Amino acid sequence: MQSSSELFPVALVSAELRGDLTEDVYRLKPNNSPDSSVELALTRLGSLGRKAAGVPVILLHGSFSNRRFWYSPKAAGLGPYLARAGFDVWIPEMRGHGLSPRNLNYERNRVADYARFDLPAIARFVIEQNGSRPHWLGHSLGGITLAAALGGGYLGEAEVVSAGLFGSQISRVYWPLKMPPVEWSGRFLLKRMGVLSGSRLRRGPEDEPMGLGLEALRWYGLFGRFGERDNDWWAGLAKVTLPVLAVSAEGDHQDPPWACRKLFEQFSSERGAYLCLGRRAGFSEQFGHVEMLVSKAAQSEVWPLVLHWLEHLSLPDRHQKTTPD
Repeated sequence: MQSSSELFPVALVSAELRGDLTEDVYRLKPNNSPDSSVELALTRLGSLGRKAAGVPVILLHGSFSNRRFWYSPKAAGLGPYLARAGFDVWIPEMRGHGLSPRNLNYERNRVADYARFDLPAIARFVIEQNGSRPHWLGHSLGGITLAAALGGGYLGEAEVVSAGLFGSQISRVYWPLKMPPVEWSGRFLLKRMGVLSGSRLRRGPEDEPMGLGLEALRWYGLFGRFGERDNDWWAGLAKVTLPVLAVSAEGDHQDPPWACRKLFEQFSSERGAYLCLGRRAGFSEQFGHVEMLVSKAAQSEVWPLVLHWLEHLSLPDRHQKTTPD
C-alpha cells in the first residue's frame, strides 16, 4: 500500500472528475486498534473551479448506509452541494460499509471502536491533507458516533470546529429491553445471526455487525448507559463546549424530536442551535428520518440552513429560536 501520508499507510484508490467536481477516494490503514486489518475508505469531494481547498467538512453516514447517503452516483446530495459552495468535503465509510472492506473482527465492531479509533484517525488525516480543523456532520448513528467520540474525549477542539447531529438520540426508552429475560434473549439471537441484514430488515443497502446490536442492548438495558464500562460518554458530553447544531424532524418516529433535543441539551456548548423540521417551524412538510437530508424539500429548505451554520456557526435569525417539541 503506497502512502500519501506521514501518519500511516494510505492508498489513493481513484481520482476522478464527476462533472464540475473532483472525487478522490483514499483507503486508510491506521493500525491503531486491536484489529490491525481495519481499513477505511474516505472520499474527498472538491470543486473543479477552486484552486485551493476550502474549510474541511466530514460527513458521517448512519446505520445500514454508506457514502451514497451524502453523495449519489449522479453527483447530487448534501456532499456535492457543500463542495460546490467551496468546502473541502470528506465522506468516510465505516468498517465494512461501502468501499471499506470488512475487517477480520467485523462481527464484533462497535460504536466504541468507531469513536475511539476510527474517527480520530480520519481527523488526523483530513487535518494533515487540508491544514485546517474540520466541521463534522453526522446522521443517525453517524451523529451518535460523533457524540460518543466527543463525550469520550477521543475528539476535541484540536480536531473539531463544530458538530452537527441530524436525527441522533440515545434517550428513547424501549421498555421490553428493561426486562432481563428479553435482553438475554436478544443477545442470544444476535450472537446466532452474526450480522444484521439491511436488505432483509428493509433498513438500507448495508449490513451491520452483531457487536453494534449487542452494544445497543447494553445502552438500553435495565442499568444501561451511553458509554463504556470505564468511560461514561453521556457524562462527558456535559464537558463539551464546542459549537453544536442538532436537527430533528416532526415526522421522525425512529428518533423523535424530544430525544434528539435531550442529546443536544446534554452538551455545554457556548454556541449551539436546535432545530425541529416541521410545519410548526415554517417548513413545507414534517420531514422524516431520511427525508430531513435526502429529499427535494431538504435540498431547498434544509441544505441552505446547513450551509449557513457552517459559515456562521449560527442559524438564520428566523430559526434562531428553537421550536418547542
